[in-house]
Amino acid sequence: MKIANRSIGTDSAPFVIAEMSGNHNQSLQRALDIVEAAAAAGAHALKIQTYTADTMTLDIAEGDFYISDEKSLWHGQSLHKLYQQAYTPWEWHEPIFRRARELGMIAFSTPFDESAIDFLEALDVPCYKIASFENTDLPLLQKAAVTGKPLIVSTGMSTLAELDEMVRTVRAAGCRDLVLLKCTSTYPATPENSHIRTIPHMREMFGCEIGLSDHTAGIGTAVAAVALGASVVEKHFTLRRTDGGVDAAFSIEPDELKALVVESERAWQSLGEVRYGPTAAERTSMVFRRSLYVVRDMKSGDMLTSDNLRIIRPGHGLPPKFYDLLLGKKVNRDLVRGTALSLDFIG
Repeated sequence: MKIANRSIGTDSAPFVIAEMSGNHNQSLQRALDIVEAAAAAGAHALKIQTYTADTMTLDIAEGDFYISDEKSLWHGQSLHKLYQQAYTPWEWHEPIFRRARELGMIAFSTPFDESAIDFLEALDVPCYKIASFENTDLPLLQKAAVTGKPLIVSTGMSTLAELDEMVRTVRAAGCRDLVLLKCTSTYPATPENSHIRTIPHMREMFGCEIGLSDHTAGIGTAVAAVALGASVVEKHFTLRRTDGGVDAAFSIEPDELKALVVESERAWQSLGEVRYGPTAAERTSMVFRRSLYVVRDMKSGDMLTSDNLRIIRPGHGLPPKFYDLLLGKKVNRDLVRGTALSLDFIG
């Protein structure tokens, strides 16, 4: 499959998405600086989020609408206040997308309701990303699928039955190109809760491209996911975590993003195929194997012993497996020290 002009799949290098989310901290200039930094780090795509506080929730600061979990990064805020801080103003979308495209990146967004899809369609985005918390919103998924554009869907919290229902829904609505992202919906996530061995199973179950939406620290989990077949990697991205912001704690910085792009491609390149024996590149190294060499001058008729025959490098002589067999045998010619032993010299 392709997103814009980029091939997505296990035959291509991993598609790395830098997720800006709310890391712009309500500054358009900072948002554009994030775009610049993502491009300089080698990201293939830049993603933002499309919603308003009012399309996400109700302006109520108590009960169900108040974040009371003391372990949450956002403890003590109402949902409405949090989304007011995090949302990307809709008038910023066009300049953000334009700058990303100028720098060679694919630019798109996550719509959180149907009005966001209508808005993004007017901007002609090349694909849609659906967040984990919306992956059971089948009407939203249907509307995105009807556009005929590729869908990338995070799978956090979803049961296998829910994923099956979601995949059937978008396929029936016309989605041909689908990417499911293994995701753990905790912020931050931990490696031990990532369960990336699910990636090849998801590929087998749903017959589509599989990737990772990663909220862990660093890049280790993402690189490991590529080794398990992930063709897409999404990471939240910021200029500096110390600048703060709603997503800063689980976002990577420019040096980490650059390392992710490089190391994920190396991981993909290293997969190769199932094969044994020397590769073409290894053939010149064969000479440095150990083999049998005469290590003392010998006369014709002398007997091979541990004093005059050794297993050493390089590998021009007989393989080491002949060592015990040849001890006690006589040579049929004079041999100088440093001669690679051959069966022609025996008897």
